[in-house]
Amino acid sequence: MKSVSISGSPRANVGKADATILRNAKKVPCVLYGGKEQVHFAVLAADFKDLIYTPHANTVELDIAGKKYKAILQEAQFHTVKDSLLHVDFLEIIAGKPVTMNIPIKTTGTSPGVRNGGKLNKKLKTLKAKGLVEKMPDTIDIAIDTLEIGQGVRVSDIKIPGITFLNASNVTVVSVQTTRAAIEEPKAATAAAAKPAAAAAKPAAKK
Repeated sequence: MKSVSISGSPRANVGKADATILRNAKKVPCVLYGGKEQVHFAVLAADFKDLIYTPHANTVELDIAGKKYKAILQEAQFHTVKDSLLHVDFLEIIAGKPVTMNIPIKTTGTSPGVRNGGKLNKKLKTLKAKGLVEKMPDTIDIAIDTLEIGQGVRVSDIKIPGITFLNASNVTVVSVQTTRAAIEEPKAATAAAAKPAAAAAKPAAKK
């Protein structure tokens, strides 16, 4: 798993007023927990580009006033209207201690069901995985090159050594659904095949 470096500055005050001042300065209030102590700090909003707005999961190398921490992104809160980043929680990585991460899902290959007019339906964007950080993949790759119309992949079908998925095992992650085009194409083929047969069965007109 790749790592992203982020630098932050310690927060002298913790509260709504201080958080508002930081956001007005285009900074994001953050907290690091899971270690010996909680650390409150602020990071420039632009510095989250390679961590949050990415199709891959990453670990984080935090540098807070010269002190280094290894962490993962635990939660990011956004403004409901403006969609701006409001607050970020980090979890410090402790050697030998499992962590829980949301790992992005990536499909690979081309489904024969899609080629035959079906529609690929990605029901989940991420899976909640638990395990040691060194076992965590950047993405969860799901091969769809055998999926026909009506078939899918459930959480229970996905196996990664050392990783436990916390989503319900019977939840469908990706499936190929039938569409009107897929239904009408066989009907059209059947109708086309029936026309010559009907014509052959029709008696010749009398002269």
